[in-house]
Amino acid sequence: AVFPRAPQNKTVVGAGGAAALCYNGGMKPLAITGGDCAGIGPEITARAVAAFPDEQFAIYTNRALFARACAVAGVPLPEGPNVAWVDLPLGCPVDAVVPGKNQAATGELAYACVTAAGRDALAGRVRGLVTAPFSKAALHLAGHTDVPGHTELLARLCGRQEATMAFFAPGLAVALATIHCALRDVPGLLTAPRLRRVFRDFADALARMLGRRPRIGVLALNPHAGEDGAFGDEEARVLAPAIAEAQAWADFEGPLVPDTAMTEAGGAARFDGFVAMYHDQGLIPFKRAAFEEGVNTTLGLPFVRTSPDHGTAFALAWQGRASARSMVAAIRKARELTR
Repeated sequence: AVFPRAPQNKTVVGAGGAAALCYNGGMKPLAITGGDCAGIGPEITARAVAAFPDEQFAIYTNRALFARACAVAGVPLPEGPNVAWVDLPLGCPVDAVVPGKNQAATGELAYACVTAAGRDALAGRVRGLVTAPFSKAALHLAGHTDVPGHTELLARLCGRQEATMAFFAPGLAVALATIHCALRDVPGLLTAPRLRRVFRDFADALARMLGRRPRIGVLALNPHAGEDGAFGDEEARVLAPAIAEAQAWADFEGPLVPDTAMTEAGGAARFDGFVAMYHDQGLIPFKRAAFEEGVNTTLGLPFVRTSPDHGTAFALAWQGRASARSMVAAIRKARELTR
């Protein structure tokens, strides 16, 4: 599609300014949050936006800091009639920001960007949200110690206690039953309501993407799927009843032995996606197979949200060496889901 073009690049201040990109009945823009500007967020955002000249974008960040990071990295600043800037304040001088370091000012900026973009998405000013990575440690330095990550922050903004984190790559999809928590807490978090929500969100998303009833494998919590209770009883006591209930939404199978379920020998090809019980159980095999091509997607929100499948990469900050492949994939997935 070719969208109506504005006569000039726009800079706006504060939430709600993204509406300035809706011209002559054209499609609403995608919101992009610049992430933690002390990391690779500005570089990968600039590279990814340049890859979609036919798309309308509203970039939420502090423009001066974003421009400084891009200049040091040797990456052109996104400009043109298809780009609007929602310019948010930075709580320190731009020159005081140190690349590759957790700082309260960049943490507060990242928090403000996600909050502003999320509110604009809820208000219908943008049609979807793509978030560059932020640092949870920087958010905590800024005082937001109750924010485990983007998924939880956006869920709360939308009035939900939780949302579902899922990852998509060509030929591979994984949803997580638990997200950012200590491993010792996982068994207690695998409740019937939580599993019902994750199974339903994932089944609905896959059905929309595939245009048919999906086939979903559910990984067990314990080694060997509990070995008939020898290594734990969560499979029989919690997972099996939840899987039986979920047949109303998709063809669920499990609990599956987790160390073989996602392999060719384990029959992975017969599934459209997998539900993992905890973060690394699902993401180690996913990132091994699709790192830099995978997309983090939040399911269960009233708007589309996608993100790269990696973090701030402070070790590469402002060096011009960061790959934007996953950010490009995140924008592509947001375009797909919002059209």
